[in-house]
Amino acid sequence: MDERELVERLRRGEPEAFDRVYEAERSAIYGFLLRLSRDRSVAADLFQNVWLKLAQNAAQLREDSNLRAWLLTVARREFLSFRRAQALDVSRLLLLGLASHDVADGPDDDSSRTLALALDRLVEADRELLLLSALGDLDSDALAQTLGISGEALRQRLTRARRRLAQALDDLEQVPAATLPKGTH
Repeated sequence: MDERELVERLRRGEPEAFDRVYEAERSAIYGFLLRLSRDRSVAADLFQNVWLKLAQNAAQLREDSNLRAWLLTVARREFLSFRRAQALDVSRLLLLGLASHDVADGPDDDSSRTLALALDRLVEADRELLLLSALGDLDSDALAQTLGISGEALRQRLTRARRRLAQALDDLEQVPAATLPKGTH
């Protein structure tokens, strides 16, 4: 089934279409939220919200909707809403700064740990952009649409974010691997 047909079936409210989208996109959406939030319980809550939004809004999807871009846009908005609410609670903000979060679901090797640490050193906007870009299934137009920016702005931001990640990786390479924290990012 192609994406247009899947969107049409979602618009008609067919549960099988929802199940198919969920199966195809759940890993990418949860992974994005986990790496963005760096907290499993937050990611799980936001993940549920994304699927609720799809169920609530499926009938209003445009015929030409890119489902992954739509879901990532919703996920991003959910995360931003969470962060705005969190910023209002000063005590939670302080706890966030003191807490350590496990971002890696994969093997605990030096390269994945170094990459996670380098991503943690980036500002949130750069980390978000690189994680969205790394999903790989979005072309630049869909990625720009997800972020609500122009294609040219996307290219500029991506270039800067990649440069900052490369610098963070270079900085970490100067530190002996044995001194890098394990499981605390």
